[in-house]
Amino acid sequence: MTALVDTNAAPAGLARRFAAFLYEGVLLFGVIFFAGFLYSVLTRQQHALEGRAGLGLFLFFVLGLYFVGFWTHSGQTLAMKTWHLRVVTAGGQPLAWGRALLRYLLSWLWFLPALVSVWALGLHGGGAIVGSLVAGIAAYLLIARLHPQRQFLHDTIAGSRVITQLPQRS
Repeated sequence: MTALVDTNAAPAGLARRFAAFLYEGVLLFGVIFFAGFLYSVLTRQQHALEGRAGLGLFLFFVLGLYFVGFWTHSGQTLAMKTWHLRVVTAGGQPLAWGRALLRYLLSWLWFLPALVSVWALGLHGGGAIVGSLVAGIAAYLLIARLHPQRQFLHDTIAGSRVITQLPQRS
């Protein structure tokens, strides 16, 4: 297990976390592509619109394994390592499975307002859905600016925080 982190470690800046968020999206494209292919082979899916609910649940589970696994093992996903970010508890300890799972579930708060608005307004066009998601993400970023340590809502609720952890110089 990883050693205790300095509880006074600098909270990660929003720009650095957003860059890691975007890079994570690029990396997750491969994870989702492979998982979707695996699901379609295992279920003998014949048409893209067949089994959409099952595929969605499967991808939710795969993404959960990805994030919770990395957060409990090293405190960093691949994108977080690149951007020198680490997720720890409020006390600076590595995340246990329960807290990491709670953080993963709460992290969907990024998308929840946008998804609810798309559903409530009956939006079907790709541009409207993407616009709603971008507006929701921007609002979530703005909410983090109000937090004294610039932490996101899901981190505050889960009792975790993202810090900058630059490599040790020799």
